[in-house]
Amino acid sequence: MKRLKLKFLMLSALLALASPEIVLAESSFSGALPNIHGKSLTTPVGWGAAYGTVFVGAGGTIPAPYSNESDAAMGLGIGIGNPREYVGLEASVMSLDLSDWERYSLNLKVHRYLGHGNSIAVGVENILIGDSSNNRTDADESYYIVYSQGVQGQQLVNDETNRTKLHYSIGIGNGRFRDKSPLDVDNGKGKHGTAVFGNVSYELFDEFNAIADWNGVNLNAGVSKTIMLGRQSALVASLGAADLTGYSGDGVRFIWSVGAGIMF
Repeated sequence: MKRLKLKFLMLSALLALASPEIVLAESSFSGALPNIHGKSLTTPVGWGAAYGTVFVGAGGTIPAPYSNESDAAMGLGIGIGNPREYVGLEASVMSLDLSDWERYSLNLKVHRYLGHGNSIAVGVENILIGDSSNNRTDADESYYIVYSQGVQGQQLVNDETNRTKLHYSIGIGNGRFRDKSPLDVDNGKGKHGTAVFGNVSYELFDEFNAIADWNGVNLNAGVSKTIMLGRQSALVASLGAADLTGYSGDGVRFIWSVGAGIMF
């Protein structure tokens, strides 16, 4: 199985969203927090796991870029710290190849809740662990900073949950947010993207989020739903379409992810 860039994008977003915001939800804050559903498909958000959270996820693409085959990856992570009083730290390890389980990457994020539905994070993705050969289609290490906002306003807040329906993030980074893959370069797509990335989500029918995101090299759109399994555990699932423009890749593809988190 080839290690392809898009599966890394998919799972990195999943791991950031697979943990419930239970402690924040039960704390006393001014302003409404974002809803519980996923807010991004392929980009980071300013929120993260904390307070002793463990989460697991899997994601994939059908087909993989420049291939007729599907591709998938999975990962496991933890969250510690207190982002309300100090900072939270989210750390995850991802298997880059499910066919041999020999290549892994480490992702780290430090995040801070700013109040009034705002959060900020700095992080690094894709610190390679193990065999780093055959790295033709994977992203290099990617450093980023991202700010997220749950938009306030009477018309945007769900009266029953006191959660805001509209959420956006804006960030900047290097690596996968700026550099296109060697296969993109070989196919005349250019070497660099925008470095700036962002996402926007809106809750539909009080049931799920509709999402659009720009990851620096292409546009993606989809839906995400989170199901609370208890006061301290949750399941999240996302479906979408990636590479909606000709800016990178070789066509539109289906992407998916599932994840679960529990706070001890």
